[in-house]
Amino acid sequence: MTTALRAECFVPGNHLMAGLLGSRDEHLRQVERAFPDEQIVVQGNRISVEGPEAEVVVRLFDELILMVQSGKTLDSSVMARTIDMVREDIRPSEVLRSEVVRGAGGKTVRPNTAGQKRYVDAIARNVVTFGIGPAGTGKSYLAVAQAVHFLQSRQVSRIILTRPAVEAGERLGFLPGDLMAKVDPYLRPLYDALYDLIEPEGAQRLLERGTIEVAPLAFMRGRTLNNSFIILDEAQNTTPEQMKMFLTRIGFGSKCVVTGDITQIDVPGGRSGLVGLEPVLGAVDDVAFVHLTRRDVVRHKIVADIIDAYEIAEGQKAEGQIAEGRAGHSK
Repeated sequence: MTTALRAECFVPGNHLMAGLLGSRDEHLRQVERAFPDEQIVVQGNRISVEGPEAEVVVRLFDELILMVQSGKTLDSSVMARTIDMVREDIRPSEVLRSEVVRGAGGKTVRPNTAGQKRYVDAIARNVVTFGIGPAGTGKSYLAVAQAVHFLQSRQVSRIILTRPAVEAGERLGFLPGDLMAKVDPYLRPLYDALYDLIEPEGAQRLLERGTIEVAPLAFMRGRTLNNSFIILDEAQNTTPEQMKMFLTRIGFGSKCVVTGDITQIDVPGGRSGLVGLEPVLGAVDDVAFVHLTRRDVVRHKIVADIIDAYEIAEGQKAEGQIAEGRAGHSK
């Protein structure tokens, strides 16, 4: 039999209650759905909780109070991520206060989840960081934000953004222009992140001076990249040979981030340079692997739901293949 516990917290000011509980108590209802075994009672500025996880729920409200006090606006997605972090014994108020860089128009880029915080911390501590996870987890955007921070703080002298063009041997030949014009559609997501963090005019000047370079992966061969922040995006579409070539370009004073989603491999033959790399490089000093999950998705909630649906379908498909194999073996 589970022992019911009782705990409570106080909200320091009536002005915080609306932001904390939400319109028509929608945030309070979300907490109640997440902790169905807890009884939560709000009386004035006092929140009392009774149930087996009473202390966890009170810790959650303590964190939410700190977030509201700091000016953070709560919504259903922020609430969901905060609940996940508290369940993992992580302090959301500390995660969400971490600043990566202050971008264009004074926009501050911060990690929004525990996984994103581990990711940006790993980039800061290591020479090479692999960020692996599904769409919408901020892998590329946070990497570019860290690159801009390192450039602005003069820890590196240039930024190099690259990604493979998986169709370079086929469809690109029909596109107009030189090679850079042909691969530009593949590099566009990196430009988008860059322009969101730096004023377009300033970014264009840095591109023209070569302080920021955006180029296809093929342009990396034969180079040694010193004093640079290098990002390889969509790395699941490299071949093993391309991945080795890229990683051996890293020079003195450089930092490298490799991002990818191993569920979206488009490289011909499926020979991805990202798959199976962790057992090979995981024990190397100054190399880190950070795995982001659907809990780190910061796009529309439907993105996380779509990822869940695909994972369930792929799991069912794998189970079906195992069952078919067993049936065939028994004949």
